[in-house]
Amino acid sequence: VWAFATAVVAAETLFEAIVGAAVNRIGDFKPQEMASTVWAFAGAGVAAEALFEAIAGAAVKRVDDFNPQNLANTAWAFATAGVAA
Repeated sequence: VWAFATAVVAAETLFEAIVGAAVNRIGDFKPQEMASTVWAFAGAGVAAEALFEAIAGAAVKRVDDFNPQNLANTAWAFATAGVAA
């Protein structure tokens, strides 16, 4: 997802599939994976309310595991996507 967002490539079907898979497996995500995922969706301008909600819930529980870069990327993604968490 990061590569598609960075390259500004539209891949709506891929993003939709990733939302479903990620929400179901959010407990398996490490902080960097959570940050990178929301960063990619925000950077690509893809709305994914369910994904952002799932990551917000997981991030709050594990915020002490986030390094400064993970925190910054996650905050940027939520702000850019206009998602209040």
